[in-house]
Amino acid sequence: MKNILSIAILAGISAASLVAADATNGKAVYDRSCKACHGVDGTANPAIAKAMKVEIPDLKSQEVQALSDAEIKNVIVSGKGKMRPIKAVSGSDAGDVAAYVRTLKK
Repeated sequence: MKNILSIAILAGISAASLVAADATNGKAVYDRSCKACHGVDGTANPAIAKAMKVEIPDLKSQEVQALSDAEIKNVIVSGKGKMRPIKAVSGSDAGDVAAYVRTLKK
């Protein structure tokens, strides 16, 4: 019984590692699809914010970092406020971008 439980636990850990988000890929996707508005380091582009008449949150901020990965992915694929959904980012890429956003934490 212990062996079966051990095998099941190891299989679950292995499966989880296969679907883990990839922050390196997330950075590449971020650079293509997010950087224009959110800046190289997650700090908002002031020209875009002024043109859109909106405050773009600093992705390094406690406010953004307090969001769950699912909430960050939802903002990416569904939009929020004046931010439209980013159609070029979906599926695992959205999770990868969320993982990259975590690396920006102050």
